[in-house]
Amino acid sequence: MSRGGTHKPPAPLRVGMNVDVLLYDGFDELDGIGPYEVFDYALDYAAQGGDRAGRVRYVTLGVDATAPEPEAADAPDLLVVPGGGWNARDEEASAWAEAQKGDVPRALADHHAAGTRIASVCTGSMLLAEAGVTDGRRAVTHAGAIDELRESGAEVVDARVVDDGDLLTAGGVTSGLDLALYVVEREFGREIADRVATVIEYERRYAVAGRDGERADRPE
Repeated sequence: MSRGGTHKPPAPLRVGMNVDVLLYDGFDELDGIGPYEVFDYALDYAAQGGDRAGRVRYVTLGVDATAPEPEAADAPDLLVVPGGGWNARDEEASAWAEAQKGDVPRALADHHAAGTRIASVCTGSMLLAEAGVTDGRRAVTHAGAIDELRESGAEVVDARVVDDGDLLTAGGVTSGLDLALYVVEREFGREIADRVATVIEYERRYAVAGRDGERADRPE
């Protein structure tokens, strides 16, 4: 896997944050749509409360990219990378296929180098590994790809969500909901995060490994 990721201090997300969710052929729908729904509700609730909430949208990266360049005015504050088809080695439509093509990993490396905060769900972290973003960084992925993530140079952490500053990673599929709710609580407060969890009828799990190795679990 490629190397060269740069560990930059995280730029704090501002109220009014812009979130982009990456789509590609073969992405896992829940990996991408789950966090989208969480952010969409949260930004709407924040706007109702008088905050300039920002926007959430789907984008593509690569040769026919529709996402803005990393330095563009409408570049995302947070870029969410779903997984899909990695362990099956689907050569036509999957995270694995995108890793082999190389266009998406190169674009992710460019965004990370420019200071974009990046979050991955499930084997989306393997696209980040291919981009060199997880090298030497604390991260997690789907259980079926843990060994590969470790071998790529990441420091694998046993947690549902791992917060490593400008890099957030989540384990398999539904953990993307916990990642998104974790970000929402940090940026907009517990009330909005709990309101979103209620409306999507999701019982939050708080197995989050915070920065510097501390546990960010919240007691019942």
